[in-house]
Amino acid sequence: MVDRLANSEANTRRISIVENCFGAAGQPLTIPGRVLIGEGVLTKLCRKKPKARQFFLFNDILVYGNIVIQKKKYNKQHIIPLENVTIDSIQDEGDLRNGWLIKTPTKSFAVYAATATEKSEWMNHINKCVSDLLSKSGKTPSNEHAAVWVPDSEAAVCMRCQKAKFTPVNRRHHCRKCGFVVCGPCSEKRFLLPSQSSKPVRICDFCYDLLSTGEMTACQSTRSDSYSQSPKSSLNDVSDDEDDEDSSD
Repeated sequence: MVDRLANSEANTRRISIVENCFGAAGQPLTIPGRVLIGEGVLTKLCRKKPKARQFFLFNDILVYGNIVIQKKKYNKQHIIPLENVTIDSIQDEGDLRNGWLIKTPTKSFAVYAATATEKSEWMNHINKCVSDLLSKSGKTPSNEHAAVWVPDSEAAVCMRCQKAKFTPVNRRHHCRKCGFVVCGPCSEKRFLLPSQSSKPVRICDFCYDLLSTGEMTACQSTRSDSYSQSPKSSLNDVSDDEDDEDSSD
């Protein structure tokens, strides 16, 4: 079905509409063989609070952006190659329902759909697109992904030293390798993680020691489902993953 739609006028017109909605600031999306599979609004957990984002699923990429005018205009376009994507379901917990993780080597974050049916459809379509791409290219699924940041609400004290309490003065920071919430003294070092940035990024002392000795996999966070583990989490108090630009935290 995807192959049949690839060169259809209807598909070309739909992709053109998406391009126009992002305006001149967005990258061109029309290329031979690309098909728009579906679109919809998902709630993305951003750094300060959950925000509605418009997502577009193509057969080779996932695109999302800020909603400027409902169903008409979007900005700050993000393009994620599906070959690098893996997804994991998140268990429902309080207000956080119908969610899953979108994980890539560069960035990983959680999104939530309005209903369980919508979640299932999104996950099934994404998995099918990824499977088809890998099958055609002969590549293997990516086994590396950026850590999903632990929500600020889960850490009243530094997750490494277990002593420093967070206040408006003693700010929270996130280790880019493990995703833990840490204090400034526990995350003064920087390390180059090429998949995430061309410049050295903030990491905690624990991960720095392991990375420096070559034990890179040992400090990968195992808390990929951290969004579903805290009974205190809600759509109103979770602030974590940076959304539109790099964070200094």
